[in-house]
Amino acid sequence: MDKLDVYTKKVDDWMAKYPTITGYEYLTSLESQFGYSKVYFFLLVLMVCGTSLYVLGGIKLISDLVGFVYPAYASFKAIDSADPNDDTQWLTYWVVFAMFSILESAASFLVSYIPFYFFIKLAFLVWLYHPNTMGAVVVYVQVIRPNVLGYVGGGEEKKMD
Repeated sequence: MDKLDVYTKKVDDWMAKYPTITGYEYLTSLESQFGYSKVYFFLLVLMVCGTSLYVLGGIKLISDLVGFVYPAYASFKAIDSADPNDDTQWLTYWVVFAMFSILESAASFLVSYIPFYFFIKLAFLVWLYHPNTMGAVVVYVQVIRPNVLGYVGGGEEKKMD
């Protein structure tokens, strides 16, 4: 089995895991009708959607969607879960995201001078919410909390690691 087959199998397994989102049954019918893997059809749809987003709103829209769609989905899941740690992670993410958005708006004149700004922003947003890095907690603990806590009152201390 070559590498392409391995990755195709992984994508197919993921698609089967989320059949409603991926339109798995419809893609399976396309596969049987045309003889090409349903994974190829799925990737084609993703490419068309990504290209359309880029044409309609540019990389700014894509970076804003990356910073909003998955975190919103994960926040909804966290609200319904019993684990308080994921609530803390996502509440912290939204505080950092809001602060970043405000700073970005206030310094919008600088954005055009930073090469590949929106790609850097995209990577930063993924770093903020990725479960392996939990960058939002890092930014909150290292930057926001020390500078804001004195103004909002720090009567009750909560340990964030």
